[in-house]
Amino acid sequence: MKRKVSLIGVPTDVGAGHRGASMGPEALRVAGITQMLESMGVEVYDRGNLHGPANPFTKPVEGYRHLNEVIEWNQLAHDAIYTELKQGHMPIMLGGDHCLGAGSISAVARYCREQNKELRIIWLDAHTDFNTAEITPSGNMHGMPVACLFGHGPKALVEMSGHVPTLKAEMIRQVGIRSVDEGEKHFIHQAGIQVYDMRYIDEVGMRHTMEKALEGLHKDVHLHISFDVDFLDPEIAPGVGTTVRGGPNYREAQLCMEMIADTGLMASLDIVELNPALDVRNLTATIAVEMVQSLFGKNTLVRV
Repeated sequence: MKRKVSLIGVPTDVGAGHRGASMGPEALRVAGITQMLESMGVEVYDRGNLHGPANPFTKPVEGYRHLNEVIEWNQLAHDAIYTELKQGHMPIMLGGDHCLGAGSISAVARYCREQNKELRIIWLDAHTDFNTAEITPSGNMHGMPVACLFGHGPKALVEMSGHVPTLKAEMIRQVGIRSVDEGEKHFIHQAGIQVYDMRYIDEVGMRHTMEKALEGLHKDVHLHISFDVDFLDPEIAPGVGTTVRGGPNYREAQLCMEMIADTGLMASLDIVELNPALDVRNLTATIAVEMVQSLFGKNTLVRV
């Protein structure tokens, strides 16, 4: 795992249905993400926050809310993350809502193609985010980034990585899913993505789930983690705009992160959908930082 990490704040909620995720980067900093990473022996470069358009908070137009603003923020995120990867740093995107996954993962996919590296994405989320303008019930674009990465969406987002589609089904595993819109259910099934929903986790446990999700990794894989904080059960992480009951509890989530860390392959990370306006004394940001600490290898005991 790279020991030089760049924090990139992307303070926007243009893709979300609730305001507040734009404050996520500062909440993570207040919760001590920099100090925690430094304590893990990581060299941290905080690049500050990107600056983009304000949230107009208008209604959807032809199935999309804030399309122009979403495109601009994603392009900014793409460029910043790609720059850090080229410098040999691990980018950590501090979101911001999950529409930013289109830009972030486009940058990672572009870099992997140039380096002839295999890409694997672990998508930790309550939602599959596979909506399109035709099937979305809301028009909120934080529900569309995976569809965009699979070639279904606005041209500017679909083509951002320089290759269409940006992703193929074998590149992504979704874990913790428990809320899927009716149109999405059929669309994601057709896409062939491996989805480990909460029923699967309930039936076989988090250990077996993560063994399956991480299967086939090797030293030439770039492992990208897209961590939507609503992956966690709202009992432990209330500070998100789209809470869905029945998610992983604290220990299940920690095991998930620890098993990712055990691979030693994580090379980029997104933390998204943290909404301090809906939080309780920054609890969710603190929990998120604890989860990231486990992603960077914190263990109770020395394990061999």
